[in-house]
Amino acid sequence: MRGYYYDQQTSPPAFPPRTPPPVRRPGRRTGGALAVLLLVLFSVLLVGAGALLRLWAGLETADLLGDSPNFRPPYSEEAEAPAAAETTVERAPTGDGTTLAISPLPDGLPHSLQEIYRENIRSIVSIRGYLDDGMNLGTGVIMSADGYVITNSHVIEGSGRVEVVLQDETVYNALLVGRDAASDLAVLKIDADGLSPAIFGDSTLLEVGDAVVAIGNPLGEELRGTMTDGIISAINRDVYVDGYTMSLLQTTAALNSGNSGGALINTYGQVVGITNLKMESYDGTVEGLGFAIPTATVKEVVDALIAHGQVEDRPTIGITGYTVTEALAEAYGCPQGVAVESVREGSDAQMQGILPGDVIVEANGQSIVSMEELQAIRDSLGVGGTLSLRIWRSGHYLEREISLVDQYTLDT
Repeated sequence: MRGYYYDQQTSPPAFPPRTPPPVRRPGRRTGGALAVLLLVLFSVLLVGAGALLRLWAGLETADLLGDSPNFRPPYSEEAEAPAAAETTVERAPTGDGTTLAISPLPDGLPHSLQEIYRENIRSIVSIRGYLDDGMNLGTGVIMSADGYVITNSHVIEGSGRVEVVLQDETVYNALLVGRDAASDLAVLKIDADGLSPAIFGDSTLLEVGDAVVAIGNPLGEELRGTMTDGIISAINRDVYVDGYTMSLLQTTAALNSGNSGGALINTYGQVVGITNLKMESYDGTVEGLGFAIPTATVKEVVDALIAHGQVEDRPTIGITGYTVTEALAEAYGCPQGVAVESVREGSDAQMQGILPGDVIVEANGQSIVSMEELQAIRDSLGVGGTLSLRIWRSGHYLEREISLVDQYTLDT
């Protein structure tokens, strides 16, 4: 997946240097020489939009493939981060009043694995995202009988056209209702009736040790409708991906390239998560570390996308950054705080001259020693609020006033 997300923590250089295991989004891209190479090197999974993520410090942070971001106390004038690949899929109308229904846990005994599969397989679809140089292949879950489909945002990122393929191999052109990179969710709409929507359950009722299954399309459509089983191995696992913090379900159910956007299902046949991440080691020995977006998050985001086409009321400064620890501060001769990694074009942070390499040491009169502290102050103000920042730049301190804007205005 490509993309830069803002006001969130990215990975600083590690002390001492280390080689972290990668986190991968289990989507699949085909087409071109790169796809041929990946098919030969089976152990290398290509992420939905073609980007590979790295994990730094266990499950704490993840960033794009390549060297960890370099802290630059002698600041760089290069204040603009590369933009995410543009998604130009035709948009669907919004605001028809449709919402995602969350069903209570039913009475009775848990369902057998065979029953769970029969109850859900017709709700699982294949997603084809057509790029300039190939195709993204992923999975989706039917939300409504009249054609709303949920998938991952990274599955369709950069696509000019998207198709949804039902289990009976019927192919539909899809319109984009909305996508939200922060939660990695997207909603599509196809012109169909009488579909078999999934039943969505309450992810807040899950406990560690609960049995679950995943249904999706590992390695593409040739293996579509594959079911794997496992347990919930962690609840509310914070994983930093491309600068966004995602609070995810962790599962031992096997996920592979192509599973992105598929269903994580409880023992009563209810979808409790949308699968989106897998962790791997470079030697391929890590297994049973998959992740899914819980339905508590899915409902909030999907309802907003259907109503408005985007998720609103998310305040943003317009930066990515990371915590300058005591070790980093000593190594680079700078104060502790939040180091700015990149600045978003069009943000007030850019307008006010914030630059990569700046270290934010104070916000609204409060000392800042971590990204979490800066995020908390930002979120307490909301869209339209003002942050009075004190920053360190190459041995000097500067004051800047930054207006917070809505995240989606910088993503469009």
